[in-house]
Amino acid sequence: MIRIKTQREIDGIRASCELLSELIKVLTPMVVPGATPLDIDKVAKEFTIRHKGYPAFLGFEGYPASLCISVNETVIHGIPNKRKFLEGDIVGIDGGINLNGFFSDAAITLPAGKASAEAEALMQVTRECLDLGIAQVKPGARIHDISRAVFSHATSHGYGVVRQYCGHGVGLEMHEDPQIPNYVSIGPNPRLVPGMVIAIEPMINAGKADVKELADDWTVVTMDKSLSAHYEHSILVTETGHEVLTSWTYRS
Repeated sequence: MIRIKTQREIDGIRASCELLSELIKVLTPMVVPGATPLDIDKVAKEFTIRHKGYPAFLGFEGYPASLCISVNETVIHGIPNKRKFLEGDIVGIDGGINLNGFFSDAAITLPAGKASAEAEALMQVTRECLDLGIAQVKPGARIHDISRAVFSHATSHGYGVVRQYCGHGVGLEMHEDPQIPNYVSIGPNPRLVPGMVIAIEPMINAGKADVKELADDWTVVTMDKSLSAHYEHSILVTETGHEVLTSWTYRS
């Protein structure tokens, strides 16, 4: 069931998204060679609790950390560990906050130090995929309009588009209907209406689209070990178009 949010709920979701955006600003400069995912996860948990929220990922279906931190060929759901970032790594940070029962979700991929030209191109195109998907969001548009925009742009650059994982509704729970694939599927294709809040999140691989889940039952990596990038925003459908509720600033 797709939930259309009331104004009170939208205000609560917006506040959660604003707090998540502030958290990402705090974490962004921490992505440097020598830092570890555990360092970043610790700061994220402390920041969120200090601001009267709770890390939405922590304990969600048994997930053991506050953030998903996915490095290089890890697509999503990387569990924070003690491995130090190396010069040129690309680091995906995916987080969410439960603030007074209202949920936010966003992701950014950042280079540790100077990334290769291949990695920079992948990150740029993936950000463009997100922007193009968001541009489709308006009353009367359909989910497949978003999917088509993402898929067409990624594949025009020869990249693989992950199919097993997708965007989703968000706001009153971490994951809600509708699902928002990054390719045009044969699944449901509902119209967007004002009051919907959705998370659009392209997951784009430099190589083929195929991925696999590791033995920890969380970490998803590219089958061909190619690099992967992931960006995400939470977006409100408004009467006249859309409002991007989360924010982050990419830095190279």
